[in-house]
Order: sequence, then C-alpha cells, then structure tokens
Amino acid sequence: MTQTTEPELTGVRNFRDVGGLPAAGGGQTRHGRLYRSGHLAHATAEDAAFLDSLGLHTVFDFRNAADIRLDGPDIDLPGVRNVNLPLNDPAEGKEFWKLVRDGDIPTLSSLLGEGKAAARMEDSYRDMILHRNAEHSRVLHSLADGRTPALLHCAAGKDRAGLTIALALLAVGVEREAIEADYLESNAQHRRYRVQRGERAQGGTSPEVMELLSPLFDARASYLGAAFDTIAGRWGTVDRYLREALELSDATLERLRAHLLTA
Repeated sequence: MTQTTEPELTGVRNFRDVGGLPAAGGGQTRHGRLYRSGHLAHATAEDAAFLDSLGLHTVFDFRNAADIRLDGPDIDLPGVRNVNLPLNDPAEGKEFWKLVRDGDIPTLSSLLGEGKAAARMEDSYRDMILHRNAEHSRVLHSLADGRTPALLHCAAGKDRAGLTIALALLAVGVEREAIEADYLESNAQHRRYRVQRGERAQGGTSPEVMELLSPLFDARASYLGAAFDTIAGRWGTVDRYLREALELSDATLERLRAHLLTA
C-alpha cells in the first residue's frame, strides 16, 4: 500500500513516510518505501492495523536495552522482520539520563546549561558517524536488497533514526536542504517525544527545567551539520564515505536508488 498522507497515530510519535523528497537528476523519493517514527511500544490496536496495512517487510529498531526497559518492546506485527540494531552503547550515558529524569535544577543547570546540552548532542552525532558505520551499512544494504517497505525508528525517531534516514537519503542523491527539512520536521509539537521526569524531581517539567532539557529533545540543524561536517573532515567527500565507510559499491548504490527513487 502506498501512503501519501500522514495518519493520525495515537501511540506512535513522529511517524512519517519519507516520500516526495527531491533528488539529483529530477527524481524524488518514492512514497510507501521508507518510513520513520518513534518507538512502537505504545501503539494502539488501531495504530497496529494501520502499520499492518503498509505491508512492511522490515522494522529497524535502533534503541538499546536501556531504552527498551524504559518504554517497552515494540508491538508484534505479524509477518514483519524485526531487527534490533542499537546505535549507541547500552550503558552509554546511564547516569546522565538518570539525572535528566530525576536531577534538581542546580544539577541540571551545571550539566546542561551554557550550551553543554547542545554540544553533547553534536558529539553524539559525530560519534555515530565515526563508530556506527557497520550498523548504517547493514541498513542501507538491506534497503538496496529490496527489503522494503521498511520502518526505521529509535525512541523518539529524531536522532538515531533521523541520522540513518539522512544517510540513506544522502546515498541516493537527495538534496541536502531537503534532508535537513525532513529531519527538522521532528520538531512539530505533535511529533515530539514526551519528556519523562520522576514524580519527585525538583521542578518537574517547569519552564525552567524544560528550557534546560530542550536541546536534548530538539532536532537542530547543527546536530545534523555536525554529522555531515564529520564526513567531510574524515573522508573528504560523501562518495568516499559511502564507499569506504559504508562499503556501498556502484552496483549497490544503483539498486538502492532503484528501490527508493522514482525515475
């Protein structure tokens, strides 16, 4: 089934079809081939029925074990290949995220204030480019092999899924501005991940606390820019990155374009 309009999903945040984006040569990304979202753990029966109607072949879940413990495992979708492919270490930032959930305002201010939160996010994007190429390569080879329609998600569908989608779009020649625009759609209020704070945490989700936390839950052009700058700094060109880091041959790239782009 080809879906060209965005559905109203109750328990799945940040869902969208990555179709209709302009690519070099006049084509565009196909509708109904590549989807992105937040986790599927809280999907309702109606949400599940909609997802089932997409004819999904594969769901890539980029959450780690700690994420899954927090939100729960994805719902089962009959006949769908589920691949858990964590894009960060299961223990990464464990104490940091505990402070995000439970820390008091002075602690959060010292940890996140004065640009520290945004710098942490940029560092995480650089790290995924430098150290998660095997995982990104696996996803792009799967798409090139026709294991679509595919849904890519993490917890919020913003960072790990957002970067992987960006790399897939980069590989098929989608314009940089269009990649960024799709990435920034995660900022829409109805898409945003619900910040979880402990019931007894000082300040709760007050405006002061939310201002400190917002860089962690925003999609910012500077985050994606940090990833693209890392590609340029380490590999020089996108083409070299795709071939050397992601091990995408000419034939694989051609198959990827055939599956994801219109003529």
